[in-house]
Amino acid sequence: MKKLLKIFTLMLLSVSFLQAAAFEKTANGGGITAVISSDRPLTTGNNSLHVSIKDAQYKDAGVTLKVFMPEMPGMPRMEMQSNAKAIGSGIYKADINFSMSGTWQVWILIAPKSGQKIRIKTSLNI
Repeated sequence: MKKLLKIFTLMLLSVSFLQAAAFEKTANGGGITAVISSDRPLTTGNNSLHVSIKDAQYKDAGVTLKVFMPEMPGMPRMEMQSNAKAIGSGIYKADINFSMSGTWQVWILIAPKSGQKIRIKTSLNI
C-alpha cells in the first residue's frame, strides 16, 4: 500500500510540473520592443531571464536589468542590478534574485555602441 501511495504521489507531482508554463512578457519603450522570458515560471530566489531586443539597431548594445521593489511601511527598498550577457541574435541572459514575492519594477537599460541610451519600464508579479 505504501508503494502504491508513493507511485501515485510521484505521478501527481510529475503532472503538476508538466502544467507549469514558461514565463514571457513584452515591454515597449522609446520605440523599442523587448521580450523578457524564462524557461521556468518566475519564483522567489534565483531566476535566469532572457531579454530579446526586437530592433536590429540595438542587437549589439549593452543591456542591464534593474529590478526593485519600492520601500513600504516596515520594509526597506529592495534592488538588484544585473549586466546581461549577449548569447546571440539580440538575446541577452541575466540572473536575477527576487528576494520576496510581490510586484517588482523592472527597468531594461539598453546602451547602444553609438546613439542615445534607452530605458524600458515594466513590472513583474512574483
